[in-house]
Amino acid sequence: MKRPFRIGTTSFIYPDHILPNVQRIGRLFDEIELLIFESMPDTVLPEQTEITELARLSETLDVTYNIHLPTDVSLTHTSAQARQHAADTLARVVDLCRPLAPSTHTLHLEMAGHDTPGGLAAWQERALDGLERLMQYVPDPGIFSVETLDYPPDCLVPLLTVYDLQVCLDVGHHFRYGYDLTHSVARFQERIAVMHLHGVRTRDGETKDHVGLDLLTTNQLCQVIKLLKQYPGTVSLEVFNRSHLNRSLTVLSDVFDDIPALLPG
Repeated sequence: MKRPFRIGTTSFIYPDHILPNVQRIGRLFDEIELLIFESMPDTVLPEQTEITELARLSETLDVTYNIHLPTDVSLTHTSAQARQHAADTLARVVDLCRPLAPSTHTLHLEMAGHDTPGGLAAWQERALDGLERLMQYVPDPGIFSVETLDYPPDCLVPLLTVYDLQVCLDVGHHFRYGYDLTHSVARFQERIAVMHLHGVRTRDGETKDHVGLDLLTTNQLCQVIKLLKQYPGTVSLEVFNRSHLNRSLTVLSDVFDDIPALLPG
């Protein structure tokens, strides 16, 4: 069947920097998730020349971008100073990537293994404070999508409502941590800016995600296919090597037309 969704993947499929990856795979996908996980030291951020070239490639290869913002800073930190540093850093990355016209900027609001000082209410208060600090730099909160992580996705609802934020629905995280995907899709359907899709594998008591879709159970894969058949947005295959990407593309090509060809070595 014809796929209704836009298909993308990450900027770390080959073990190289962002730009060489986009050069190699950009023409095959609708969108690339630019992984800017680290912000320190400053030298790890893309240089202005790289941003300029990425903007050129966007036009040449007919590909768009979404930005995964740094995860080495935290808007939910117990220290107000650390939350301010996170807001400053994230705003700087948003400004750096502005020439790329990203479809969304994906944001983590960590909950430190659910064992937060003061419980959920205190965590939400810190998150609201961190978001307020960030929004002082950004006129449109809608450019951010908050990713569903390891805690119950419904914890995000008050934060999304206050700032009218979007959601990055991470399907793999739902499977890994046992949350109800159908419930989250219904709850957030008007806010989903991008979907992260990856497999989950449990072996010898250890669970690993961000692997190929071929490692999903039959039930999980059925949920994914049902969702994708009616999802018009961007799906980012959030894997980090060519093998997991190719196996995921093979799974999708069994159901949908116009799935990118397998990537060569």
